[in-house]
Amino acid sequence: MSSEKSEKVCHGIGSWVVSTAHSFRRALECKLSEQGVTFRQWEVMAWLNADGEQPQAELADKMGLEAQTLAGIISRMERDGWLSRKNCCEDRRRKLIAATPKAMEIWNDMRACCDDVKERAMQGLSEDELTQLKSVCERIRSNLETDCPELFDEHEAVMKNCVSKSDCGSSTESESDTTNLEDSRTS
Repeated sequence: MSSEKSEKVCHGIGSWVVSTAHSFRRALECKLSEQGVTFRQWEVMAWLNADGEQPQAELADKMGLEAQTLAGIISRMERDGWLSRKNCCEDRRRKLIAATPKAMEIWNDMRACCDDVKERAMQGLSEDELTQLKSVCERIRSNLETDCPELFDEHEAVMKNCVSKSDCGSSTESESDTTNLEDSRTS
């Protein structure tokens, strides 16, 4: 491959999107660490918020982790009182993971971290630019999701946890807009 083609491959649309996602993740990791929370703990809570109680194996799959890797994360979160783990009544080998009441306060802190990072990311962007960015990202996902649509559907659920109604409008969010873990399980 010529160096000119290599340059285009390394600095094309995929690189832009991935490097931006990495920057967002690093900023979120930094902000979460101030609260004593890891990115993976946030991710577990985001999936539980999106889908409610769920099997541990399914959660590992959604997070792109091996079951053993997630087991350690879940054990620490359970030890800290954030999660409960119980046997599935249909298959006792399966473990169901659920957020505890203590997780609500922690989730709200995590959401605040996410909102802070999101606000920083949007600095200097107009409503029109944000609307255009959203449209471009949706088209890119649409172009790519035709091969494995089930993977993209799962990703959409977790992304909703870091997107508020203020993304393309005012930067404030009322307390009633804050996600409630208990309420989200019933909807």
